[in-house]
Amino acid sequence: MNDTPGRTSPGTSPSDEHEPTVPEESAPTDGTPGTDEAARSSQWARQQPPGGRWSTPAAGPPPPRRPPRQRAHSGQGADGAGQGGGWGARGAWTAPPAAPQPGVIPLRPLAVGELIEGTLHTVRRNWRPVFGISLALALGTQAVATAVAGLWFRDVASLDPADAEDAEALLRNIGENLGGTTAAWFLSLLGSIVATALLTVIVSRAVLGRTTTVGEAWRNARPRLARMCGLMVMLPLLIAAVFAVGTGPGLLLANSGSPDLESSGVALTALGGLAAAVAGTWLWIRYCLAAPALMLEKQGVLASMRRSAKLVRGAWWRIFGVQLLALVLTFTISMLAQIPVSVVEAFLGADVAATGRLGWTELVVAGIGATVGSTVTFPLTASMTALLYMDQRIRRESLDLELARAAGE
Repeated sequence: MNDTPGRTSPGTSPSDEHEPTVPEESAPTDGTPGTDEAARSSQWARQQPPGGRWSTPAAGPPPPRRPPRQRAHSGQGADGAGQGGGWGARGAWTAPPAAPQPGVIPLRPLAVGELIEGTLHTVRRNWRPVFGISLALALGTQAVATAVAGLWFRDVASLDPADAEDAEALLRNIGENLGGTTAAWFLSLLGSIVATALLTVIVSRAVLGRTTTVGEAWRNARPRLARMCGLMVMLPLLIAAVFAVGTGPGLLLANSGSPDLESSGVALTALGGLAAAVAGTWLWIRYCLAAPALMLEKQGVLASMRRSAKLVRGAWWRIFGVQLLALVLTFTISMLAQIPVSVVEAFLGADVAATGRLGWTELVVAGIGATVGSTVTFPLTASMTALLYMDQRIRRESLDLELARAAGE
C-alpha cells in the first residue's frame, strides 16, 4: 500500500496498484438518494455539523480593497524607479527620475545640444579663470607673433606669386620667410597647448560642481605639459605627412619639365590632395580625444592616442558631427567678436594696398583682432572636447557612476 500520497512504495505488489473496491449501498426504495450517493453528488463530506447551530455573520463594513499590483520593467523596482519609468500605485505612468547634475552637465549620456549648453555653462560659471587664462595666453603669444610679423612679413608683395619674376624667385622668398612662419606657428601652438591643458582641468572640476582657480589649474596641469606638447606637435605632423604622401607624386610630375606630364601631375595632385583631406579628417577625429585623455587619465602620448581611438571607435560619425558643429560655432562667435577690429582693418587696407607694405599700426590692429578671436576660441574648443570625452566614457564605461560618487551624490 502507499504510505505517501502520489508515491509508490518500492516493492509494491501488483495487487496494490488498484484501490480496493467498496460495495455500494443500495438506494432506498422510497426514491430518496442514499447517504453515499448524496455525498458524492454534492461533494460534501459524510460528517456534517448538526443543523441549526450556524448563523450568518452580522453585516459590517466591506473589507478594504487591496491596491492593484504595480508593474515594473526589467531592471526596475516595483515603484518604477528605474531609468525607464514605471507604473504608479494608481495605474498611472511615472516619469523616470532625473539624472543627478552636480555641475554643468547631467550625469548621463548627453545630446548634442546638452554638450553645447554644458560648454556655455562652463564658461559662464568659471568666467574669471577661463577668460583670464585665455586672454593672458592669447595676448602673450600674439604680441610675440606681431613682433615676428613686423620683422619678417612687412614686405607682403614678396609673397605674391603675381609679383614674383618666376617660380624660383617665389620659392626663394618663401624660404626667406619660412623662419618667421615657423616661429608664428610655434607660438600659436604653444598657447593652444597651455590653454587646452589648463581649461581641461577647469572643465573636469566644473562637471563635479566645483570651481577652480588659475593657480590650482596650473598646479594640476604643469606635470603633464611636456607630454601635451609632444601630443600637439605629433598630431599636426602626422596629418602633414599624410598630405605630403598624397600630393608628393603629383607635384613631382608637375615639376618634371615635361609638357606631357605636367597636366597629369596637376590632376594627380588634386586627386591626391582630396584623398589626403579625407585621410587627415579621419585621423583628426580618431585622435581628437587624446588631449583630455592625457590630462585626466595621466597617460603618455602614444597611450592617450590609443585611448582616443578606442573611445571614438563605433561613434566616428557622431563625433565628427559634434566637432564640425563646434568649429562652426567657435568660428561664428569669433567673427562676431572681431567685427569692430575688422572695420578698422578695412579702413587701413587702402594704405597697405597703396604702399605694398604692412605698417606697425596695421600689424597691431591685426594682432588685437587675433587676440580677441583666440580669447573666445580657446575656452570653447577645449570645453567642448573635454565634455565630449566625458560623454564617450559615460556611454562606454559608466563614468557617470564614478562622477556621482566623487561629487557626493
